[in-house]
Amino acid sequence: MARIIVTADRDIKGAPPVLLDESVYSVHLSTGHAAMQLIERLGWALSDAEEVERKRPHTRRDGPSDTPRAYSRQPVQA
Repeated sequence: MARIIVTADRDIKGAPPVLLDESVYSVHLSTGHAAMQLIERLGWALSDAEEVERKRPHTRRDGPSDTPRAYSRQPVQA
């Protein structure tokens, strides 16, 4: 199974926040509507990661993420 994981860079205290952790399948790209929903969720996660980065002092990423957390935002219902 494929996954999309979006994290912000690791902070001084340890594990980076996981802003999207989602299993993906080809059906997520099977229609324009399904693909747009996936892209929308990805866009939210990227925007949230940028916001996390803006709110803390600049840090260097020095390793892979630790324990992922579930992404809490729900997709828009059509």
